[in-house]
Amino acid sequence: MRVGIPAEIKPDEYRVAITPAGVREMTEHGHEVLIEAGAGVGSAISDAEFVSQGARIAPSAAAVFGEAEMVIKVKEPQPAEVEMLRPGQLLFTYLHLAPDPELTRGLCGSGATCVAYETVEDARGRLPLLAPMSEIAGKIATQAGAFMLEKPLGGRGILLGGVPGVAAANVMVIGGGVVGMNAAFIAIGMGADVFVFDKSIDRLRELEIDFAGSCSTVYSTTLAVEEMLPRADLVIGAVLVHGARAPYVVRREQLALMKPGAVLVDVAIDQGGCFETSHPTTHQDPTFEVDGIIHYCVANMPGAVPITSTHALTNATLPYAIALADEGVAGAIRRDPGLRPGVNVAAGAVTHPAVAEGVGVECVLVEDALNLQPPADGTQTRHIGVSEARRPQHVEANE
Repeated sequence: MRVGIPAEIKPDEYRVAITPAGVREMTEHGHEVLIEAGAGVGSAISDAEFVSQGARIAPSAAAVFGEAEMVIKVKEPQPAEVEMLRPGQLLFTYLHLAPDPELTRGLCGSGATCVAYETVEDARGRLPLLAPMSEIAGKIATQAGAFMLEKPLGGRGILLGGVPGVAAANVMVIGGGVVGMNAAFIAIGMGADVFVFDKSIDRLRELEIDFAGSCSTVYSTTLAVEEMLPRADLVIGAVLVHGARAPYVVRREQLALMKPGAVLVDVAIDQGGCFETSHPTTHQDPTFEVDGIIHYCVANMPGAVPITSTHALTNATLPYAIALADEGVAGAIRRDPGLRPGVNVAAGAVTHPAVAEGVGVECVLVEDALNLQPPADGTQTRHIGVSEARRPQHVEANE
């Protein structure tokens, strides 16, 4: 298969969807890799490094989209990229379609089959291709929040860890998943007083053990959130519903409970945001103020550290990309059922229930859209992260 890697064109996005190691693995599987000139520069990867592992450099995005049978990206395609997609082409990237009806319509109209990193599942129902970026975003959320609390940036003017004789800041993390755990980890390390809210008692027990009691865990209810907001200096929103628009955990009227200059960091902004007053921002212009509260809502937080995040992302996505290139989307799904929920758009239809609900359209079964048939040889399904796809290669676990 001819695999295409265009340069990312979303503002302030410096990642690239493959590394030289990924190129090497792809070419050893017999696939041709076409990379847009300069695509890796933001991640400190030169064209020569890609070429040395077997890639071919294309002069433009149009050349990549025009030749590739499968296009691998990092972020959702921008309007100019949607126009270059064609029927029968496979797109593998982050999509976050539930809050974006316009992009969803564009992808449906392209006729391409679109597989979203963020809804691929592993054998335990986790999200292995979202996890590495969630880890990075969680850590950045605390770093960014601590910075935005400084007075010249509009914040309250409080040091997260305090000093002897002066109390530390209170950090409220809403959501105890991968993002929340990493956000709390950094906040604890910076010396803050940390409170993690979640609706799962089992998850709160796990965090209590993981952090050895160094943070407070709170069962999340509306009342519990409202009682904490007046004390919080930094609130990190880290909630996620697989593929769906994020639920609001802080409403506008609740901002009145908070201290002037407190900071909200909305890590769920890709999925529509978990604070009612959130809207996407960029690294160049990361914050805005509503009712005296500073909002940090950068939609691609891991893009700020592309050397780290490009390699972390490729480590996770590469086994799935190879499976899709080896087998095609139908064959890959038959061998790994966790790829099925990753298919968000196919044959001009939305094929993920949460996305369909989010954009207000009918959901078509993946099997119907792709005309999937059971394997004739009785091949057993399994998850790529558990055992290897098709032929022996050096593939690591996805989390």
